[in-house]
Parts: sequence; structure tokens; C-alpha cells
Amino acid sequence: MTQTPGLPPVLFLSHGAPPLADDATWTRQLHDWSGTFSKPKDILMVSAHWENAPVTLSATQRDPGLVYDFGGFAQKYYEVTYDAPQAPELAAEVGRLVAGHGHHVERDERRGLDHGAYVPLKEMFPEADVPVVQMSMPTLDPQGLFNLGMSLAPLRDRGTMIVGSGFTTHNLRWFNPAGGPDSTPPAASSEFDQWAEEAMARGDVDSILDFLQKAPAAREAHPRSEHWAPLYVALGAAYGSGTLEARTAIDGFWFGLSKRSWTLT
Repeated sequence: MTQTPGLPPVLFLSHGAPPLADDATWTRQLHDWSGTFSKPKDILMVSAHWENAPVTLSATQRDPGLVYDFGGFAQKYYEVTYDAPQAPELAAEVGRLVAGHGHHVERDERRGLDHGAYVPLKEMFPEADVPVVQMSMPTLDPQGLFNLGMSLAPLRDRGTMIVGSGFTTHNLRWFNPAGGPDSTPPAASSEFDQWAEEAMARGDVDSILDFLQKAPAAREAHPRSEHWAPLYVALGAAYGSGTLEARTAIDGFWFGLSKRSWTLT
């Protein structure tokens, strides 16, 4: 396959929890990352925090507000706003492409952006001037999500940036606020992160889809795979429109979790 020059990249990002906004290092990394590519026409966001079958698209007719899908945080995190324009044209095109590959598509006009979407977008596009629509993951099956991503690849030709938002390692038992954001990560988190970096650099899609069998400490790094699964969609979208090249955009750890993120072209 030959990639069309000038296509917006596909991203996989580790999105962080609401207190990410207080981490000067990570917020700067996200902001700097957004400066490495042109501002997209619009964004299709696939977040670990929205699993729903059939494929469902977020609100395009009215602003339902953000989804504060977390608990136990300070009140200020429930007062965050992110008033990105809605993207009805993008939603219509997503529906057409996905339906053409055998998926039934629904709309949820009561569904706003969840924290897997707005937390990183607020740092990358702080002016909230890029239209966004969010799409649910209808399954956690790796091949099914990869194929779904493949069906979305033509969106890049119209200037859409496709973003998978999860976490490269996600075991909340490791999350220890007392240790601070720069605390030494558990060995299992480091081992999985290194494997992921190498597998992505090789473009080893088969190993990434079969990570439970191929990756070290896979079940420790991901007791449940929902934070790894958005990567399958991103890989499919990148692979479907060109030769796959993955470059690490952000690395390091946050409270023991790998925040590695990639630009896919």
C-alpha cells in the first residue's frame, strides 16, 4: 500500500485521569505534540471509556455537556468545560463507512465527550476549535476493532484525525498518589512498555493484537483490555490507508502507568 501524502496522522494516546491537568510535564508534552502536525478538519475519538454495541456516535444536534465518568476527585474536576464544535458531517460519514462494513450504527444525542476524550483534547487543542465526535467500541475483540479501524481509513482523505484514547499500561492497583507522578513504575509496567515500544516500532500488528499471548506481564499491565483496545482501531485506520509507521510521541510513566503515546502514519 502507498500512503497518500498530506493525510492527517492517526494517534494513540494515553489519556490520563482528570488530575492530568495539574501535571505540567505531561500537559506540555501533549501541547507540544499537537504542534507537530497540522490542525485537522475534525476529530473522531475512540475512548476506552465508551463500550457500547452496536457502534454508537455521540451527540451532533445539541450540546449535552461533558461526561464526568469518574468519582472521588476534587470538585474542580467536575467543573471543567470543553466546548468543541459538534461534527454532524463527520458523524454521517462515519455512519456510512461503518454501515458499509456490516455494522449497525446508532446515535446517542444525550452523550457528550467523556474524560478519555476531553482531558487530552483540552491540552492539545485548548481553543476547542476542532469539531469532535466520539464513537463507541462495540467489542473488545482485537481483530474486530482492527477491522473497524480499517473501515474508517477513508476519513483521513477528508482531513479527519482518528484518535484512539486509552493507556499503554492500566492497572489501577499500581496507582499510588503518595509516591507522586514520577515514582518508579512496577517492573511489570516497565516490561510491558518496552515490549509495546519495540512491537510498534516493528509494525508488528499480529503481536499487538495477540498481546495477551505475546507481551510480558500482559495480564498485569491490563487486567481488562479496554485501555489497550483503542489502539486496535488506530492501527486499523493507519494500516488501511498506507504503510504503517509508528513513532513514539510521548513516553515515561505517571504514577506507575505507562503514558506512551504514538503518532501513526
